[in-house]
Amino acid sequence: MKTPLKRLAILGSTGSIGKSTLSIVEQFPERFAVAALAAGRNVDEAFAQAVRWRPLVVSLATEELASNLSSRLRQAGVTGIRVVYGTEGTVVCSTLPEADFVVSAIVGVAGLEATHAAILAGKPVGLANKECMVAAGEILTAAARQHNVPILPIDSEHNAVHQCLRVGAHAEVKTIWLTASGGPFRTLPLDRFDAITPEQALKHPTWVMGRRITIDSATMLNKGLEIIEACRLFDVPPSQVRVTVHPQSTIHSLVEYVDGSILAQISVTDMRLPILYALAYPERPASTLTFDLAALRHLEFEPPDFERFPCLTLAYQAAEKGGAHCIALNAADEVAVEAFLERRIPFTAIPRTIEQVLASTPEAHPVTIADVLAADREARRMAGALVA
Repeated sequence: MKTPLKRLAILGSTGSIGKSTLSIVEQFPERFAVAALAAGRNVDEAFAQAVRWRPLVVSLATEELASNLSSRLRQAGVTGIRVVYGTEGTVVCSTLPEADFVVSAIVGVAGLEATHAAILAGKPVGLANKECMVAAGEILTAAARQHNVPILPIDSEHNAVHQCLRVGAHAEVKTIWLTASGGPFRTLPLDRFDAITPEQALKHPTWVMGRRITIDSATMLNKGLEIIEACRLFDVPPSQVRVTVHPQSTIHSLVEYVDGSILAQISVTDMRLPILYALAYPERPASTLTFDLAALRHLEFEPPDFERFPCLTLAYQAAEKGGAHCIALNAADEVAVEAFLERRIPFTAIPRTIEQVLASTPEAHPVTIADVLAADREARRMAGALVA
């Protein structure tokens, strides 16, 4: 039986996940097509993507950029593409009636409203944006249950967990194990942490990623955000999510069951694999992404050093409190990382800034996306005052 064509709305189409998603569409034209693209500020890339894929809608960050793209498309003789902008434009993309599946890959909370709108519109979501789930996971998962919409994780660790969970019942899960590479400073003496430069922190040993997520990997705050995301996606308490440092990054995550069985997901370190898994779920199309078993000759696992990576402790504390504390954790980190990259604070001030913002954040559980965004703004204000 022929697989029906799945039309995609890609939020964050000019980023690495967006481009990888488009490469999957190129590889499987009989399965996937492009309905809408939210492209942010990269008007040159948006123009190239619009000409190549001819979506129904393209959204850009501002009215000026949208006007620029519209005139360029006209000059190129490309018609039939609606150009929109801003948060409203991203929502237009995510709720487009012709879209069958939404890939949420806009960095930070910028894509939160569009992701929520997609779920309310009954669209299955492939989530590559952990910040949405960290800041508003309680709201998003409740909406997904209410509208019977799947949220399929695209980031490699949660995608791996999703695959491992397919073989057992929820009550049979003992522990979800998230693997971490340990980043570039796994063995660096602690007394040298104050002298870490942005250039050193941006040299990830395994993955090629964006600037913020690479710094988050160096502090292991990235793994902390994944702990919170796992709690929301898989409906487990923080005590059931643990981290193991696995420098080879060949095992992406593991699930331990109550009978003592541990299932691991192993694959190449290529984001196209989890993207394809989410897009095609519950099917598994054949792909060229093969894994060399010789890479398993040497596997290391070790517990994380919480003194070396205080952000992990802060993340567990925020996960236990939930709500506003998870929002503050993510927002304060984003501000602190930006300040570090701009050389305004040292590397060790990143966890200190987050800790101070969390200490000043009242316990609250926002019930609307507007509440989440207000809490996010307040946490950024506090973090901004601290780094200043």
